[in-house]
Amino acid sequence: MSANPELVGARVRLRPARIEDVADFERILATDAVARWWRWDDVEGDLTAPGDEIHFAIVADGRVVGMIQAVEENTPDYRHAGVDVFLDPAWHGRGLGTDAVRTLVRWLIAERGHHRLTIDPDARNAAAIACYTKVGFEPVGVLRRYWFDRHDGVWSDALLMDLIVPEPTSS
Repeated sequence: MSANPELVGARVRLRPARIEDVADFERILATDAVARWWRWDDVEGDLTAPGDEIHFAIVADGRVVGMIQAVEENTPDYRHAGVDVFLDPAWHGRGLGTDAVRTLVRWLIAERGHHRLTIDPDARNAAAIACYTKVGFEPVGVLRRYWFDRHDGVWSDALLMDLIVPEPTSS
């Protein structure tokens, strides 16, 4: 876990994930609505292992209601970041996921210097796609048979979406 800052959105706070969050994350991941789309087999190990992932707990009303992460590719010629998020179904439909994604995106662009961000929801996950579209992500293609859907027992497609920071215009 790194010394990343706490990020404040309009409705949520994103604070660096801590080992104490594992129980909340695992509880949320076990709900049907989240387990349908998310796999995280070693929450504690991934939170404590060094790597390219930056994990934040999503906090609303003083409670951990989800997790959002960024995965940075820092090779200069390919620099970009990917985003993943899950939210407790009890908190769905309140704009918290959109606010969390928007807050992380702002930080990745303004503070981390990324010009391109990607996200890859299951192509059938209409709620996630709508959330990411509100933030400014656009579909760029379908990743065919991208992930194994344990729920249905089949390889499933993902929708590759990206958000590109516009080039500065010259006046």
